[in-house]
Amino acid sequence: MPNLRPAPALPTSTAPGGHPVGVSEDEFRAAMSRLAAGVVLVTAHEPQPDPEGPRGEDVGMTATAFMSVSLDPPLVLVSLREGSRMDELLAEQPRWAVSVLAESQRTIAGRFAMKGRISDRLLFEDLRHTRGEASGAPLVSGALATLECHTEQRVPAGDHTLVIGRVLTASLPSADGPLLYFQGRYRQLG
Repeated sequence: MPNLRPAPALPTSTAPGGHPVGVSEDEFRAAMSRLAAGVVLVTAHEPQPDPEGPRGEDVGMTATAFMSVSLDPPLVLVSLREGSRMDELLAEQPRWAVSVLAESQRTIAGRFAMKGRISDRLLFEDLRHTRGEASGAPLVSGALATLECHTEQRVPAGDHTLVIGRVLTASLPSADGPLLYFQGRYRQLG
């Protein structure tokens, strides 16, 4: 019979920012920056509020906290900043899409990651894309992969919301190399 030891107790005192003593926000951010991540564009179509009004608006955001969760059923997860426009939209709109960006699409990632950026309508205006049949959301042309999803679950997690989506469609438009995010910068493999 193995000798099982109890797990060490977690620190109980916290620093002013709510972090355990000894782990600052800067230290945590620096440690996590050493984890290379793929870069995706999460998109959704905000339906028109008035049937007689304009056709609605496309919304997009760059994300690096995206992963596969399950093969059966096919599930993915994206982490959204709590209260962000995308978080609020996906609380109302259950269908959304993900475009896995290629290394040649660095400018797209940067455009949709800017704070205080111009309206999403203008960002999509000159972006080559198709509209997903299952979600109605924009799918970036030339992306490594595109997925259309339906929200299965939303999980509050600190200052973020984890959105778990069932994959409805998947395609592989490009065979280019992936765009990565490492140590606070966009990188390419190799």
